[in-house]
Parts: sequence; C-alpha cells; structure tokens
Amino acid sequence: MVKIISIANQKGGVGKTTTSVNLAAALGILEKSILLIDADPQANATSGISSGLDKKEIGTYDVLLNAKNINETIKKTSSPNFDIIQANIDLVAIEIELVNKSNREFMLKKALKKLSKKYDYILIDCPPSLGLITLNAFTASNSILIPIQCEYFALEGLGKLLNTIKSVQKIHNNNLNIEGLLLTMYDSRLRLSNQVVEEVKKHFGKMVFKTVIQRNVRLSEAPSFGENIIEYDATSKGSQNYLSLAQEIIKKNKVSKK
Repeated sequence: MVKIISIANQKGGVGKTTTSVNLAAALGILEKSILLIDADPQANATSGISSGLDKKEIGTYDVLLNAKNINETIKKTSSPNFDIIQANIDLVAIEIELVNKSNREFMLKKALKKLSKKYDYILIDCPPSLGLITLNAFTASNSILIPIQCEYFALEGLGKLLNTIKSVQKIHNNNLNIEGLLLTMYDSRLRLSNQVVEEVKKHFGKMVFKTVIQRNVRLSEAPSFGENIIEYDATSKGSQNYLSLAQEIIKKNKVSKK
C-alpha cells in the first residue's frame, strides 16, 4: 500500500523543496517506486529535475481540478524509480478556482486513489503557506515531514503549523500523523546550529529524525544543473544525508506496519 507524505512548513527557505527532490531520488535509488507531486506554484521542484520537462504541460493544476486522469500527468525523471507530477504557473490561480467547488479539500485525495498500488511512496512538495493547496495535501496524506532549519527563528511558525495539523486531523483526516521533524542546514562549527538541534530534540524528542541535513555547497549547486544531489555528486555529504534519511523512513515504516 502506498505511503503518502506531505513535506511542509509554512516558513520559506527551510529546505522543503531540496528535501522533496532529494528524498525522492534517494528512495528511488533504494529501489522504492516514487512519485513526487510538485504542489508549490513556485515550481522549484519541477525546475530542479533534469527530465526534459515542459512547464506548459499538464500537471498538479489539472489534478487538483480533477480535469485530467492523474495517470496522464505523470512524467518520468532521469533518476531511477522516480516520477513527477509537475507544477506550472497556472497553479497560482488554483485556490480561487477551487473555492466554490464542493469537497474542495478532497480533490487531491480523490485523484490519488487511482495510484494506491502503483507506488511505494508519494511525496508532496507543499507551498510555504497553509492555504487550500496545503489543505488538499494534508487531507490526502498519511503523514507530514516538517523540515526545520538550524538557524535563528527555527521554531517560528511551527506552533501554527502543528495547530493546523490538529485541525485537519479532527475535521478532514483523522489518520494523519507526523512522519518526523527534519533538521536542515546544519553547520557543526556554529554554536547556534548546535543550540537549535538541542532545543528541537528537547522539545520534540523521538519526533525528530536521527538524520540531520548538513550545509553542503554541492546540495545548493545541484538544482542549477537540473539534477538531484545523487545524480550531481553521489559522494557528497548532501547525498549521504538524504540516503540516510531515506533508510530511516523505510525502516520506520516497516516497523509501523507490523
């Protein structure tokens, strides 16, 4: 059965899209079949993948409107076992177009039912806001992975996000869980980075992934070449970090299924 994970944080610049793309690639390398849904109107996940994608083609916008069969919107990437539903500029208008539709919070969930046996994991790269696109993602998901950068104001807005998750659990999806909190942009040389790691682990304990994503120049460079970190530099720290995270998620989900 497919596991659907939203990657979300209402705060921008926390490594959300970096995590979406590179976790998907890492899970694919570990022989899991992966679909990444780019649900962010900025379309950075789409831009950061080298697969000859044409941004004018159908994608997440059409899925949310239930205007197309979801299978028609899926594109293969150059990375093994890794498909994508891309975003384009039309997605900016989707919240206005959905507002008068009945069951508007369930459009993505309805579309994803057709893929329940096709993939091991579906990852959703959410926009940095708590609007209707994010609500659709949460309603369709089994769990949420929350990236938190190891910098000042790291926990800013996290309380609001956790309250939103509680509301979704009560009203739209009582099976929604938190997959984990992922610490990103960690620099061991900085006292602040170490303080943030300590603080997050003290507050959230076992909810925090053991894997920490370190600051890595190669990780920042990869999207400009349209590649994930494993394609760009498989020996880099960034690649090792995301393979470690993928292994942690696979192990966690094996345990939770027993």
